[in-house]
Amino acid sequence: MDLWFHSVRICWWRVLFLMSVFQDYLSSMLDCPPMCSCSQTEIYCNNSDNERFFPLLALQDSNGTSVDIADLFKNITTIHIENWTGLQTLRDVDMELYTGIQRLTIMNCNLRQIQARAFAQNPHLRYINLSKNPLSTLSWQLFQHLQLSELRLDGVVFDCGCDIRWIQLWQQRGEAGLNTQQLFCRHKAEKILLKNMYINSCDLPEISVSHSSVLMTEGDNVTVSCNGTGLPLPEVDWTVRGLHSINTHLSNVYWPNTHSINLNLFNLSREDNNFQLTCIAENVVGMTNSSIQLNVQFPPVILRLAEPEKRLDTCIEFTVRGYPHPKLRWFHKQKEIQQNDYIRTDMDFYQDYLEGCLTFQNPTHINNGNYTLEASNPLGTVTKTVYGHFLRAPDENDPNSDDLGRPDEDTFGVTIAVGLAGFACVLLLVLFVLINKYGRRSKFGMKGPVAVISGEEDSASPLHHVNHGIITPCALDAGPDAVVIGMTRIPVVENPQYFRHGHNCNKPTTLVQHIKRRDIILKRELGEGAFGKVFLAECYNLSPTKDKMLVAVKTLKDPNLSARKDFQREAELLTNLQHDHIVKFYGVCVDGDPLIMVFEYMKHGDLNKFLRAHGPDAMILVDGQPLQSNGELGLSQMLHIATQIASGMVYLASQ
Repeated sequence: MDLWFHSVRICWWRVLFLMSVFQDYLSSMLDCPPMCSCSQTEIYCNNSDNERFFPLLALQDSNGTSVDIADLFKNITTIHIENWTGLQTLRDVDMELYTGIQRLTIMNCNLRQIQARAFAQNPHLRYINLSKNPLSTLSWQLFQHLQLSELRLDGVVFDCGCDIRWIQLWQQRGEAGLNTQQLFCRHKAEKILLKNMYINSCDLPEISVSHSSVLMTEGDNVTVSCNGTGLPLPEVDWTVRGLHSINTHLSNVYWPNTHSINLNLFNLSREDNNFQLTCIAENVVGMTNSSIQLNVQFPPVILRLAEPEKRLDTCIEFTVRGYPHPKLRWFHKQKEIQQNDYIRTDMDFYQDYLEGCLTFQNPTHINNGNYTLEASNPLGTVTKTVYGHFLRAPDENDPNSDDLGRPDEDTFGVTIAVGLAGFACVLLLVLFVLINKYGRRSKFGMKGPVAVISGEEDSASPLHHVNHGIITPCALDAGPDAVVIGMTRIPVVENPQYFRHGHNCNKPTTLVQHIKRRDIILKRELGEGAFGKVFLAECYNLSPTKDKMLVAVKTLKDPNLSARKDFQREAELLTNLQHDHIVKFYGVCVDGDPLIMVFEYMKHGDLNKFLRAHGPDAMILVDGQPLQSNGELGLSQMLHIATQIASGMVYLASQ
């Protein structure tokens, strides 16, 4: 127990020793003025003292000499001085080190004068308390650059006069909290409320300028004038800091109350476009100002035109300057670019700048080449060109090509595969034409599905009424070996291969699906077939899993009776063709003209062009347009395509 008490006593001695050392260290760094208490952010001096100078912190070095500590002064935000009877003048050097000060109180001292630039280095000053000081006057210019939230002047009795008219105006407007204070001034031997003070010929100056804005061209000369009127006579001047054009001032005074000043500008510079020329008129009561907008026109100049850069999309970045804002045009291979969703200009407008991008969506080697930007306004035109390289063009003679060094047998195999695929495509086309031509007489109207074709468009069309426009094979009383065309039965012999599974009126039949016209929205034209034009469209309510899907729609160009019969025959034929490698037929739309067939949309186009676009002759023009290829098909890919073609042909032959 005694040992524990002894160890605790030794520990406390150590703590006291360290605290004394640390206190000595602090006192060596920061010397607080006498009669004051200090912290890192405050100086508080409320004891009576006859000190004549403003409190100043000092740093003591190892040799005992005082060192200015401007860096530490920035942390001081509050200074409170009270009852210092010796403090009569507040100088600019007293306050210039406290650049971070926000609150200043000098109260009940003997303060009589504040120098004009006392607060010039204290932009953060928001609260000033000068109460109970023998100030006889105070200038508004002390506070003109400050954002004062409160100025306390309680107990200060000024000399009534024009010099304090600004305080009366501030009090009337409620600025800086002066409207909440009872302020007085001394008129002769009488003390009166400041708000009741009346002074003749003492008010804010009025100002007028010769223009509201000036529109000139670069290199021109212009003269603008400003008149300040009031009593006392105001000082008038133009603020031209930051102006690039050569300028001179000419001042004239017209007694007793007008001061005029002319500003002459020579050889106007484009750098002064949108410059605000500000004229200031000020006297002891306050300041007023007025501005002129200087607009300088100049021809366009292209400051930046960068090579293509890959971002979200590919961008040719540009910066163009000119006033008025120039009109931009782009050229590629000597032709103006017609902008669309794939090539467009995105830009932002500034005062006299245009900044933006010529944006490309998925560019290819077709887009390689020189791009020329033309900028023009009424004062001139300028162009600049940059080379854009987006993708290496295929080149059979390129020694760096990936095809270099392929074995001869591999090239031969590719050629054979392409030939087989092309032959299969041609054979498929021939079979389809033959089936379409000769199969109509035997595939509809036998003891299974009965095709009903009528010449009456509105009442007898089989695609127009029952089951969304479809009449079933049992809808009319047709014989077992007849097809009904209009109201005529034609006996036929059933093809056992086509109806190999048999059917009757008690079994479900294959029906042509009817699609409502309001569910079809055309997007753009894809081409033109034998019956009519083919469009890309969006179709709603077609799939139970999708709200809408892209389809290809074929329209009937000539709605005569013969064309309508062919239209129905093709619809019935296609309805019965269901295979993974044959374009899917969805149905028809017959409520109104034109009649429409709806097919699966093949985004890669027809097989012939697809194979040519991915073959050795991909650069050959098709229909006058260059093909955009992503590389030749491999041998396995081409064999896979040939297998799919063959599978579809076998299915067609079985029908």
